[in-house]
This record gives sequence, C-alpha cells and structure tokens, in this order.
Amino acid sequence: MQQNSRFLLLSLSLLFLPFIFSDAKQGPILGGWTRIKDIKDPHVTEIAEFAVNEYNKLSSSSLVLQKVVKGETQVVAGINYRLVLKAKNGSVAKKYQAVVWEKSWLNFRNLTSFTLVKG
Repeated sequence: MQQNSRFLLLSLSLLFLPFIFSDAKQGPILGGWTRIKDIKDPHVTEIAEFAVNEYNKLSSSSLVLQKVVKGETQVVAGINYRLVLKAKNGSVAKKYQAVVWEKSWLNFRNLTSFTLVKG
C-alpha cells in the first residue's frame, strides 16, 4: 500500500511539474519591474498627469505633460509606476523620470520621486 502511495505521489508530481515551471518562466519576477505594454492607456496617462501636477505643487513649477515615453510597474503594497515623461516648461521640453505609488482600493497616490533624465 505504501509503495502505491509513493508511486501515485511521484506520478502526480511528474504530471504537474511542467505546469509549475512554465508559469514561473512567463510571469513577472516578484518585486521586479515589468514593462508597461500600452503607454497610451488612459490610466497610465492619469498617473503621469498626477506626477506632473504634484511636482508642480511641490516645486512651484509649471511643467505641462507632453507624453509618456516609456514606463514600468512594480507590485508592492499597491503598484509603483516608474514613468519616463516628456514635459514642457514654457517652450523647452525635457524628459523626466517619475515614480508614483498607487493603492487604487484606497484612492491613494504618492509621488515618490521626480527627476530630470540626463542625456
């Protein structure tokens, strides 16, 4: 009887092993950054607008968002959005990197960083 149980356990393990490893290879790394596939998604634009508006409040600037150049997300206690933005101050457009932490279920957003991208 014990030998049959071992054989059944081994058989089930071998049966499900490919499924376990195939999911691990395709999914994002826990805590790692994942590229945003659609940077024109309205929610991504909303996060970018929030970042620029918060930066303007904190620094007494008057940047205007032009577009989202690229972005990544990271699952934490909520979602971190790391976006590269093109924003204009008067007639001069520059690229900035903004990180926004969002907990959508609490209607919470926080601008974690906003820096000029050099080069």
